[in-house]
Amino acid sequence: MSLRDILLQIAQVITVIVLSPLLQGFILQWEERIQRARGPGILQPYRDLWKLFHKQLVIPESASWIYWVAPPLAFTCMLTVPILIPVLTDFPLPLSDMGDILGGGLILTLGSFAIMLAGLDSGSAYGGVGSSRSVMLGILAEPTLILVFVGITLLAKSMLPFVVNHLLVQNPSVYWSPAHLFLVFAFFVLLLVETDRLPIHSSTHIEVYMIEEARILEYSGPLLGLLKWASMMKQFILYTIFCNVLTLPWGLSQHGTALGAAGAAAGLFARMLVVIIAVVIVETAQSRLRFFRYQEPLAASFMLAVLAIAANQLR
Repeated sequence: MSLRDILLQIAQVITVIVLSPLLQGFILQWEERIQRARGPGILQPYRDLWKLFHKQLVIPESASWIYWVAPPLAFTCMLTVPILIPVLTDFPLPLSDMGDILGGGLILTLGSFAIMLAGLDSGSAYGGVGSSRSVMLGILAEPTLILVFVGITLLAKSMLPFVVNHLLVQNPSVYWSPAHLFLVFAFFVLLLVETDRLPIHSSTHIEVYMIEEARILEYSGPLLGLLKWASMMKQFILYTIFCNVLTLPWGLSQHGTALGAAGAAAGLFARMLVVIIAVVIVETAQSRLRFFRYQEPLAASFMLAVLAIAANQLR
């Protein structure tokens, strides 16, 4: 374990912490631009976090210890996942062997589970609605995510994200194989679900559509700031997995130099902007769906994951 590897490990976590609000800013602005509105500035999420961390806490009378533990637990989970995945380098770093893709997925799920419990713990009707809806989405989303991981394992004969990255970079035939393409489309649907971009979600306080906002409606001040930041980091991590592991696995630093790491961070964000365009177009091009139709895109994603496993067995 060298000092360089330790610094690169820290740099990966800092990259996620610092750039996740910027990614959110680009998404919100481009959504408004496509709808022919001006939209907020790309730095607005930073301003929002600054205001939240300088506001006073207002605690519900019914809140228990779960209410206090959920925000730092969710934030800590999002700090852990960047250690396990390729963010800046295409080679494992000192703590990358703590877990594989499945381990990273379980940590992300733990953060979401803590927020769901907090929504129920607050005693608010909105919190209960948001948490119950989140569980209903998870009933189909989680099995699909597991199937995608199984498909990746069969494709690369490994669940380590670095191995998957190397395989796709070095073997164009595998990259353009039906099994890999099915996995890409399946994970893209999951990306929409996990980042609240399906046309059944709403980032505003509209009761009919609230899911994520409903779960954290009773939070305020620094605790709300932690939850908002953790949500942005989760989004950044999912985009990182989608870009660096599945879809656009090029541009990572091979030698771990400072210049290479900086270039990898810039390249990663540029690739994310390409994915953002696709996400925003899909989100805004669809009409608002009734909530009970949430199973349609998730069922399609599930079938794509099954087809990926079947195509891999026939390959």
